[in-house]
Amino acid sequence: MKQFFTTILYIPLYNILIFLVWAMPGHSLGLAIIVLTILLRFALLPASLKAAKAQARLQLLQPEMNQIKKEIKDQQAQGKALMELYKKEGVSPFGSCLPLLIQLPILIVLYQVFRSGIDTGNFHLLYSFIPRPESISSAFLGLDLSKPELWVLPILAGASQFILSKMMTPPTPKSNKSDTPDPMAMASKQMLYIFPIITVVFARSMPAALVLYWIVTTIFGFFQQIYVNKSIKNNPKELKEAREDVKEIEEEFAEEINTDVADIEKKVIKPDMMTKLMNRRLDKQEKKTGVEITIRKKK
Repeated sequence: MKQFFTTILYIPLYNILIFLVWAMPGHSLGLAIIVLTILLRFALLPASLKAAKAQARLQLLQPEMNQIKKEIKDQQAQGKALMELYKKEGVSPFGSCLPLLIQLPILIVLYQVFRSGIDTGNFHLLYSFIPRPESISSAFLGLDLSKPELWVLPILAGASQFILSKMMTPPTPKSNKSDTPDPMAMASKQMLYIFPIITVVFARSMPAALVLYWIVTTIFGFFQQIYVNKSIKNNPKELKEAREDVKEIEEEFAEEINTDVADIEKKVIKPDMMTKLMNRRLDKQEKKTGVEITIRKKK
């Protein structure tokens, strides 16, 4: 496994970094890291956008999820109801984890690259077609990127992480004092402050070059999240219509449904409810196209 990561990730990333160092003015390691980070983020952009949109849509479902958790106390039935909600809305609860799973190996490999030292001693790992700079300048904005930096970069890393987390956190809906606090919302609010602090602590013990990479990738995340928030906000029509249809139908059948587990399962997969949903969809499509649709039931 170690040999696999060395061949597939470590050596290619090291070669790209050294090539960028050679191409930068003054053979600057800092500028090379910034360019490398941007290149990696663009390479991962399709998967990152998909995951970010999935996360944004999942946040839009938070009121419905909270309602299910409030009404359904049985864990098994609650999980089934949530999975039906995800399936109905076309949202994966695990989709937002994809960018982290992709970036984590890259972060580990870059840590190994910076820990072993960016100098001419490792040039034996370079491909034959990669030009070799005469020297590598690890100084950047008065900082030595080859060593841990205790204040400026760690604080910037923590602050940028807090801002990005804040952008990704949905607004907390107003609730009555009698409402039971949502444990998930409370945990999310706590992590909003805890994770940046953890970032600062770890950044103080890592090479400054890796912290610079983290800062740049987080800043890139700002612009990606702004785009995602706007695209979701400006194109919620179909998602909103689907949700309103289901909500109206559920209200019509609400009186027939009890809160025990068996009836909850009926609520999730009730045939009459699905039939009415499809009929409502057909009616909307009929209005849009101007085509009259007649559905005859077999007596």
